[in-house]
Amino acid sequence: MRSITFDRANGLCGLIFVLAGAFFAIQSLRLQIGTAFRMGPGYFPLVLALILIALGAVILFHATRVEGEPIGKLAWRGMAFILVAPIFFGLTLRGLGFVPALFGTALIAGSASTRLRLVPALILAAALTLFTTLVFVRALELPFRLIGPWLSF
Repeated sequence: MRSITFDRANGLCGLIFVLAGAFFAIQSLRLQIGTAFRMGPGYFPLVLALILIALGAVILFHATRVEGEPIGKLAWRGMAFILVAPIFFGLTLRGLGFVPALFGTALIAGSASTRLRLVPALILAAALTLFTTLVFVRALELPFRLIGPWLSF
């Protein structure tokens, strides 16, 4: 007979996914759902919530099959920088423009790692900014201002 094992980290993540999915599913039920051919405003959020619940259930099931490592200390630095990066982008996109806001966002997100040094971070941010600008502004022709009014003289 096999002993029961449980991966606490994956179990916790699966439980969070299931609970978040259930919360959003209940919230989406307050809206009109509609049908697959005539979707109401609650249809797509409900489908995403159900997918999140299913994904959480799979992770929970997998957590019972594998013995995981103990949960270590939380990486507060990484969480802080990763959470601040999209907020920075959202707050500065109109004022700084697409290129500087994206470059700053990449630098902030890169600062989440203690291993990434300044020069590689600058190169990575520049490459990411160039690639993203080419894709969204040139290829997809989205109407982003490259340089915003805060930097225009």
